[in-house]
Formats: sequence, structure tokens, C-alpha cells
Amino acid sequence: MNDFVAVRVIRPPVGVMPVPLVLDSPHSGRCYPADFGYACDFTHLRKAEDTDVDDLFGDAPSLGATLVCAEFPRSYLDPNRRVEDVDESLIDGRWPHPVDHSPKTLSGIGLVWRVLDDKSPIYRRKLSVAEVERRISHCHAPYWEAVTEAVDAAYERARRVVHLNCHSMPAEAGPVSWVKQGTRFADIVLGDRDGSTCSPALTTLIADAFRSEGLSVAINDPYKGVELVKRFGRPQDDRHSIQIEINRRLYMNEATRERTSDYPALKSLLTRVTARLAVFAASAPTAG
Repeated sequence: MNDFVAVRVIRPPVGVMPVPLVLDSPHSGRCYPADFGYACDFTHLRKAEDTDVDDLFGDAPSLGATLVCAEFPRSYLDPNRRVEDVDESLIDGRWPHPVDHSPKTLSGIGLVWRVLDDKSPIYRRKLSVAEVERRISHCHAPYWEAVTEAVDAAYERARRVVHLNCHSMPAEAGPVSWVKQGTRFADIVLGDRDGSTCSPALTTLIADAFRSEGLSVAINDPYKGVELVKRFGRPQDDRHSIQIEINRRLYMNEATRERTSDYPALKSLLTRVTARLAVFAASAPTAG
């Protein structure tokens, strides 16, 4: 993995004034490392991707924002998990580091995924301690460092920052979901962990921006946001972090991962919404 680039950071181009807006796409990576060693069908494995989310928000740097993207797939390692969220049943031998399971781990989709969304196994083997450690050092650590650097730099410049944690979601709940299988989701789900990671004013602004574009919006239902928004959201300090989930039926064929004819219109819509958030980030008063 010496030549493997885990993270892509896209900053505003020359001549564009930076604004304190940072977007990250932790699950859109499509570079599958040679040492993955998965045993499932590759087409099925790709269903774990938030395919094309990095491109859907790709105009953000032209608006003054910084965009951070994982290049590795989340089925290899999920950067939206804590390093302690290790599924020990997947490890060959004793894991020598602290462990703190989340409900995601119990479902088989912790830091290193054991199963896919239909509960089918990814591997026909256990992973060595060394290879899991290598995934953490080569993928998780640089990803968190890149997002942290971007968020902190934006805050230092403006004494405020808005962080958008960008994802896509299936059209309906699958077997590993914590909601009833087959439940259909809204077009957009915003997660601010019940108001703890983002000011109510900003959550409302984002919801209204999507609704004004004709999309349905749910807030914290069923996705509230996970580790990245927990890490960066401190609205009392004017550090706002919110998770955005986009329904995949708006832009792709979920079976093939191919873009539909609706893709260009959705990308333009997301650019318009991002532009509104860039204005907020650059001009909003300090939150209380």
C-alpha cells in the first residue's frame, strides 16, 4: 500500500475566496486496495459505496469550500467509525488495542465490515491483527487528519465553521438497518444528533433549501449522524456539523451503480444548496 493515496483534498481554486465551509465524503471511495482479500461478488460489494457523492458535491470548491474525499471503500474500512469499534470476531488472534463496540459492530458493519447490507459475508477468512492495524494507519488516520485540518483551518480564519458530512442512502431499509426492512426513506435526511452538533437555524436553513427545490426532507429520522459529526459539531462554539443523506433513487440505479438521467439535475440542485450554505458560513453571526 506504499503508493496508495487514501484521501483527496480539493481546496478552492486560485482566485476564489475561501469560506468556512468544509464538506467530506467518507464513503464514496472506489479504489479497492490489492490486499482487501474479499470473497464476495464484486458487484455486490460495491453496494456498500456512497457512489458518486464526491462528484455530486464536486462544485463546492468553486464556491470557496474545501472538499475531503476518501479514496478507499468503506467496506475495507469505515472512516465514520471510531478506531475502537472493532469486530473482534473478524480478527485472527487477540486484538491488542482498546475495544468499544457500537450497535453498528453488532450488525457487522463496524470499523471493518464483516457483512454486506443483506447480511452476506464479505470474507471467507479472518483478518490478521497486522492488516487491520495497517488499514487504520493508512486509511482511518489520514482521513481524520485531513478533515480535522480542513475544519480547524477554516475555523481559525473565520472563528466559525460549517461542516457537511455527505452520504447517500438506499431507497429503503435493508436487513441490517435498525428500522423495519422495506421502510422507504425521504429524499434527504439531515442528521444533527438531535440538535447537538448543529445550530437549529442552520439545520432549518438546509432543510428549507432542499424543500424549496421540491425534495422531501426528514431530520434525524432514521439517520442522526455518527462519529464525524460527533467529533466536529460544537454549535455553542460556532462549529456546526451536520450529516446529509441523499436518497440513491434520485440519481442512480442501485443495482448497477450507474447514473440515471436525473444525475445532472441533482448535481446542479446540490450546487445551489451548497451555494446557500457558503453564504451562511461566510456571514452568519456567532451562534449562542
